[in-house]
Parts: sequence; C-alpha cells; structure tokens
Amino acid sequence: MSVNSKGLTRRQVFEQKLKRRSIFLAAISTSAVFLALVALIPMAPGWEKVKQSFFNWDVMVKTFPKLLSAFLMDVAIFAWSVPLIAALGLAIALARDVRNPALYPLRMFGALYTDIFRGVPVVLVVYLVGFGIPGLGLQRPFNSPYLWGTVALVVTYAAYVAEIFRAGIESIHQSQRNAALSLGLSPSDSMRFVVLPQAIRRVIPAQMNILIALQKDVALLSFIGPVEIFRQAGVFKSLLANFTPYVVAAAIFLIVTIPATRLADHLISKQNRARS
Repeated sequence: MSVNSKGLTRRQVFEQKLKRRSIFLAAISTSAVFLALVALIPMAPGWEKVKQSFFNWDVMVKTFPKLLSAFLMDVAIFAWSVPLIAALGLAIALARDVRNPALYPLRMFGALYTDIFRGVPVVLVVYLVGFGIPGLGLQRPFNSPYLWGTVALVVTYAAYVAEIFRAGIESIHQSQRNAALSLGLSPSDSMRFVVLPQAIRRVIPAQMNILIALQKDVALLSFIGPVEIFRQAGVFKSLLANFTPYVVAAAIFLIVTIPATRLADHLISKQNRARS
C-alpha cells in the first residue's frame, strides 16, 4: 500500500479530493441559487410593499432591544422547564420498564401517559392547563400563567423525552442486565449503574432535538398571558401597523436554534462514526 509524503494512502488522497470537489460544487450551486433569489425577488410587482411591511429597517432598530429583552423570558421558562422535563421523562421511562407483575399498574400508567400527551397538540394542553386550572379560583402565586404554562410544557414534553429514554434503555442488550444480576447487583442497581449510564449517553443527540423544539414552543405560552418575545412582537405589530417585529423575533430564535441544531447534527454524526 503506497503512502505519500504526508503519510496518506492513495485511497485517503482520493477521498480528500472527492470531498473538496463536493464542497466546491455545493458552494457554487448554493451561491447561484442565492444570487438568483436576490436578483429575482425585487423584480416582483409587490416587493416594495412587502419590504416596507416585513423588512422595515427603522422598525427593526426600534423594536430589537425590547424583543431581545422579552426573549430572556423565553430563555428563563426554557431553563427551568428542562430539568423538570428530564426528571419526569426519566421517571415515566422507568415506569414503563418495570418488570415486576405487582407493579404492572405503574407500567400501564406510563404507557397511558405517553399515549395521551403525545397525542394531544401542545397548544391544546397549554390552553387547557393555562386557562382551566387558574379558573379554579386559586390565589397568587398559584394562578400565575407562568407557572401553569410551564406545567403544560413539562407534562407534554416529558412524554416525548420518556419515549426517547425508553428507546435508549431497550437498546441495551439483556445480557448486560443478566451479567449485572449474576455479579450480585439488584435489579434497581443494575438499572442505575449499568443500563442507565449507557442509555442516557446513546440518546443525548435525540434529546437535543427535543430541546430545540421546546425552545420554539415556549412562544405558545403567549396565548395564556406571559409577555415573551412572540407576544411582544404582536404588541409592536399592533402599535406600528407593521409585521417587521415578527421577522425580528424569528431572527432571534434562529440565532439560538441554528447553533443548537448544528450541535445536535454533530453529536449524531459522532455517534454514527463511533458505531461504524
């Protein structure tokens, strides 16, 4: 097998050339499409009205600081929801994995929970919890839309997180549990020290995608009162009779979600390479 001066084999050199060629062609095609859009869109008859309504620079400058401040509320709700979702999701996944016949009702509850909250749209859960529970006449702070909006997100997303955890748990071969039991570990200890560490590590990329979806769905809480970025954009839209604040809000979301999406893709690729 011949090796060049850089220590690369002929196959590796060929693969590098193929990769550079693919990157070059992708860059050329992407640039061509982008330039075509830049040239053609302004030629549309209604472009000037659309530009004034959705891409007004003065409105962008005026609304950006307050929208960014409102986005901090989205980040705060996201931050305190994540650990609650992870804890509840893991608990539901463990409930679905119980194998003791006496605990079958717990397993049935886990299955019923995931079926219900994965089957109902998030926005409906937000409405039902956000308006229904405060309607009981609870005193402050137990009638806060921030509190019940968070509860709606937690109970919904915990169902998705639970299924991902369960998939990770079931991906661990039964022989590992048997080996742990043969070494004297109890079923709970084998789950805690053998199965869960491997399962959690395997599902991290998939859970990252759930976190990205959660960050976006925090905006749904605006329907029940919290003044976060989506609601603030709606206020500016009404005051200024312009849709640009919605574009600014979308751009702020993209600043956060695109790096998170790339990180999730990187983790998935890294995991696939480790398995191959």
